[in-house]
Amino acid sequence: MKIPVTTVEDAGIVIRALRKQSGIRIDDFALTAKVSKQFMSDLEGGRPTVQMGRVLAMLQSMGVRMSLEVPDAAGTAVVTEQERRRLKAADGKHQPRPAKKQRASRPETPSAPQAPAVKRGRAGA
Repeated sequence: MKIPVTTVEDAGIVIRALRKQSGIRIDDFALTAKVSKQFMSDLEGGRPTVQMGRVLAMLQSMGVRMSLEVPDAAGTAVVTEQERRRLKAADGKHQPRPAKKQRASRPETPSAPQAPAVKRGRAGA
């Protein structure tokens, strides 16, 4: 059955229904899916700030396939790019980017002269 998923809430509804239909408690499923119980609650509740990568991984672990309908012209470009990336990864060329180099700290710009520090203390001490 195709169910349109246009929001995080839609995805959460599907995941909750599948989990409940399987008779799995939320904390047990969170443990199996390697996410926190809070993440599961946020997802099932439709909280819009959940991480999409985790949602997709969870859907895959439940046997749910997700696809997007795109215009034909864009579809060809997407398939071409997906294949290019697969080939690049298979060749071992797809490696994480190196960490950015730390910038050298900037020299401090001269500031206005400051008044001398005044010691505070008890009078007559």
